[in-house]
Amino acid sequence: MYGFHTFLHVIGIQKIKDTQCGFKLFTRDTARLVFWEGHCEGWIFDIECLLVAEEEKVGVEEVSVTWHEVEGTKMNLVTDSVRMAWDLVVLRAAYGVGVYGGD
Repeated sequence: MYGFHTFLHVIGIQKIKDTQCGFKLFTRDTARLVFWEGHCEGWIFDIECLLVAEEEKVGVEEVSVTWHEVEGTKMNLVTDSVRMAWDLVVLRAAYGVGVYGGD
């Protein structure tokens, strides 16, 4: 995860420390905005939401919550990590060439 977070820092997600936390809360207007712009499926949809929010100048805050981990995972560390890295490269490239925003 340290490598993943370093990569996120490089692509522009610097304020949020736990991007992969499964708990997200959006206002109705923000949810419409960030999910309408969404193109990604899989593990990095939340990274895309953060990038869209940044592009659209939506304030984002990280707030501590009490979380109880549930045993087991559907993630394959090797294949899903490679897929996430590739998806991040594609996502950042799309962000860089203006796929998002469409003003």
